[in-house]
Amino acid sequence: MKPSDTNCINALKMLGIDMIDKAGSGHPGIVLGAANILYTLYAKCLNINPHDPNWFNRDRFVMSAGHGSALLYATLYMSGYDLTISDLKNFRRINSLTPGHPEHGVTPGVDATTGPLGQGVANAVGMALAERYYRNLTLKYYPDKPLVDYYTYVLCGDGDLMEGISYEALSFAGTQNLNKLIVLYDANHMSLDGPTSLSFTENVPDRMEALGFAIQMIESDPDLIEKAIKKAKKSPKPTFIYVESVIGEGSKLANTNKVHGKPLDCDDIAQLRKSYALSTEPFVVPAELMQFVHKKIDERCTKMYEEWENEKIVISNANRMIKQIFNNIEKDTLVVDFDVSNFEVSDDYVEDLRDTNQKIMNIIARKTPFFLGGAADLSSSTKTFIFNEEFMSENEPLNRNIPFGVREHAMGGILNGMALCKLNVFGSTFLSFSDYMKPAIRLSAMQNLNVNYVFTHDSIQVGEDGPTHQPIEQLIGLRSIPNLTLYRPCDINELIGTWNQIIKTKGTNVVVVARKELSKLSGSKADLVKNGAYMIKKEKKQLDAILIASGSEVELATKISDELDTIGIHTRVVSMVSQELFDKQSKEYISELLPGNVLTIAIELSTTNNYQKYTYNQFIIGLNEFGYSGNKADVCEKMLVNYETIKSRIEKIIRSF
Repeated sequence: MKPSDTNCINALKMLGIDMIDKAGSGHPGIVLGAANILYTLYAKCLNINPHDPNWFNRDRFVMSAGHGSALLYATLYMSGYDLTISDLKNFRRINSLTPGHPEHGVTPGVDATTGPLGQGVANAVGMALAERYYRNLTLKYYPDKPLVDYYTYVLCGDGDLMEGISYEALSFAGTQNLNKLIVLYDANHMSLDGPTSLSFTENVPDRMEALGFAIQMIESDPDLIEKAIKKAKKSPKPTFIYVESVIGEGSKLANTNKVHGKPLDCDDIAQLRKSYALSTEPFVVPAELMQFVHKKIDERCTKMYEEWENEKIVISNANRMIKQIFNNIEKDTLVVDFDVSNFEVSDDYVEDLRDTNQKIMNIIARKTPFFLGGAADLSSSTKTFIFNEEFMSENEPLNRNIPFGVREHAMGGILNGMALCKLNVFGSTFLSFSDYMKPAIRLSAMQNLNVNYVFTHDSIQVGEDGPTHQPIEQLIGLRSIPNLTLYRPCDINELIGTWNQIIKTKGTNVVVVARKELSKLSGSKADLVKNGAYMIKKEKKQLDAILIASGSEVELATKISDELDTIGIHTRVVSMVSQELFDKQSKEYISELLPGNVLTIAIELSTTNNYQKYTYNQFIIGLNEFGYSGNKADVCEKMLVNYETIKSRIEKIIRSF
């Protein structure tokens, strides 16, 4: 077969259709409708190296419309990434390199895990933000030329733009004027349930222009797509390319919702193959077409890649800060001189824990330029502002306080994109509003990204703001996310230990901080946070009961324990800083701290099922109802979790056990 763009695109389409047919599931509509876009991107536009898919200065591509994974995998295969025909044949099979939706770290060349619509759009915004930060950081230490200089592309569809996260993220991108972000919109006007006219009727180009994007509207033609991308790369604004396409183009079901989400029938596949003049055998791509695509990529990218790598080595060897930047990228963890033994805290230390947390975060920020983040327009309340710096902007790209605005969900998705570019980032809001960003947090954990979520206002003791701001079920919801570590420290020592753990380990973390003045507790230990839970107060004589608590409830538990000592009831107090870390300890450590034959009572102002696995006799003092608006003392009394009531309940439980 004669090599040409058209023949390559047809082969690409059939590969995707064959994958879906063999798997018995998938989305053929986007394969046939968006193949022109992906082929043009990879064959003619992206700066990539398929033999080094993690090359840091590569252009990023995010398939936000993750249901189009068959198209992406077929494109990666034809582009020369480390995928085989066998991998394509195992599409959607267990343990394959070609899962149902793209997964970062599984498939070579996949830059982000996508699937939930809109998330990839926010990830791309984060990648573009990371590029601008790195570009200006390298220029600061090596002003001759930027050593990080890539574009970020994202393919989105109607569903992506219907999701609220995409609007939040693109609004942020327009405000920051991220001009190296290029959004390709596969505008086929069809969703799973029918035409988009049923549910999505706004003028998308006008909407994007209002957000600050340069707009291009084109037909789905490879030459037009290439010209549009070249123009976008010269734009002083982020660019939105509206590609008028036909879902399932060429299929008997083209331009209908029936082609969106299930395999084509045999007759339809046969007529497609015949119209493309391809082999009657599935999964066959003529060698000359593969060579044609490889040559295009090689001619455009290989010399650029080699020159960049050589230049990076030479400059890094001569420039200490540039070397540090690339060392951080390669290690993908914070390298910070932060040791719990270096901190001395006076015994009479008392401070709002939010303020203490801000001081510790600023100690970290002073020691590394790779620690940055922001809040959902709440940095003055969550106290997550980096001192001596203003808010990040187009004109001040190295300021590390990111003004996300009231956009919790986009904040999470943007942070994920930044972390995928090897930055260690944080985002903050009130604990009750963490629900707004749960899908993004889940994807942080799924990809094991260095994202740190700092949630304050952690209980009903926020008082007057009322039940909408008083978290009840959020702790158990966050703790239920696999591969996420949640910390709820009780004082300054445990906060120091928390950040020490975060710095020294890779992964996604949640730090839950009280909006409340808290003393340094006499038994608290920064170096024991690594165990997740430890004995913060030992029983004085015979062990009558164990009290488990976290956060500000630890102070309450120790006071109750001290008072019970005076009447001959002796209790051990266990601070449960992190259930996830505690559950990883040895059986010996767990049973020594919480022996199963001792009455165990948990105290936490959250849902009671947070502690069922530790309180063998189901004694849990918590909350299973929403709160009230009022001062915190009245709210606690109303909900029967004030000091006297809790103390009486504990004494009664122990005496009746």
